Amino acid sequence: MSTPEDRTPKEPREGATPDTPRVAPGPPHEGMTPGVPHRGAVPGTPRTTTASSQHGTHPRADCVIDIDGRITFRLPPIAGAHPRLLLRLRPRKGRAETALRLLDLEPDRSDGHRHAVLEPHLLLDEGRWDVYLLPEPDAERRRLRPGLRDLRSLVDGHLRDRPAPVAVRIPYTTKDGFLALRAWRRTAHAEAGAIDVADRAMTVTARLHGAELGADATVRLRLRGTDTVRILRPRTDDDARGFSFTVGAGDLADDGGGAAGIWDAFVSPTAGAPTVRVGRLLDDVADRKHVYVYPAIEMAGAALRPYYTVDNDFAIEVT
Repeated sequence: MSTPEDRTPKEPREGATPDTPRVAPGPPHEGMTPGVPHRGAVPGTPRTTTASSQHGTHPRADCVIDIDGRITFRLPPIAGAHPRLLLRLRPRKGRAETALRLLDLEPDRSDGHRHAVLEPHLLLDEGRWDVYLLPEPDAERRRLRPGLRDLRSLVDGHLRDRPAPVAVRIPYTTKDGFLALRAWRRTAHAEAGAIDVADRAMTVTARLHGAELGADATVRLRLRGTDTVRILRPRTDDDARGFSFTVGAGDLADDGGGAAGIWDAFVSPTAGAPTVRVGRLLDDVADRKHVYVYPAIEMAGAALRPYYTVDNDFAIEVT
């Protein structure tokens, strides 16, 4: 069932293959990187070129992330007085560009290759960032193809507690074969872990980052597009970070037997505190909606299926 949850622009459909998919009934890799904002367009930024204007050729860029979230891009030797990388927050359809960031491409002394560094403290606004080469200040921008993407430092990222704000960025290959970054930036985040689907209920484990759970913490399931909320009491760990909750068909039923729709999951760390979205961001998987697929629970004339949205947030679909 297709759902209207997209808050970030989707990938274009034409002409590409996505990253090699993982078949994952349970969590495979996990990790993270900080991201960073820059509001307002960069003065004098040139227009975007198309593949045809570049005769179908696009440079390739390797990238590697270290454990602190620092991303280093490396390109072959480039002719130009002052080559730079341009990161562009992909605007929503019909909207103008609002966020750009420029990174200097410094020469390597050994072989003439160029490298640019996106530091952890340079936070990126939440969304998808396309990566371009700007050979000279007045030159046309050129999309980059991905080379080697070393994301090994992200694999165990869920094992490290994150301070607020929780910032994440993951290099990935777009559907049409270009290099991009997926970025999230949230005041706090509840990282989903194992999702155990049994015959009559599902149990979700998670860990809170950027905040702590109080004795009055609650899990809130909100029926999308309505004010309907179901409140559950989570089981919390002694460290006030880890928690779990169980959902059955009866928890989401209405007087007629079942409230069909999409239920988004949040945790409220303490009474009156802002709710925190439950999702899965702290690993190397930029898009997990069609990678992590779970079975449905069928009972009382309803089917409940846990899934991840296009923003990698956790939800339950009731049909």
